[in-house]
Amino acid sequence: MKAAKIAYKPVGLVLGAAGGMLAGVAFKQVWKVIEGEGDAPDAMDEDRPWTQILLAAAVQGAIFAVVKAAVERSGAVTTRRLTGAWPG
Repeated sequence: MKAAKIAYKPVGLVLGAAGGMLAGVAFKQVWKVIEGEGDAPDAMDEDRPWTQILLAAAVQGAIFAVVKAAVERSGAVTTRRLTGAWPG
């Protein structure tokens, strides 16, 4: 394995955890705007309709995917600037 790739592993793990937390906060704020409620429905919430559960899942998935891509790309670009090598 390349040295940059090995060195990036712990950085990638930290960035992934931070990105997950950021995505969770972002989803809660977006859900409040969409539904005006504090909590998004859970798949096992029997009092919520299918449409609301599936909408929440789709929005959450989209937010997590965008945040994950942005965090990973930013980490890789920063690694290249610092080391001169792409970590992937």
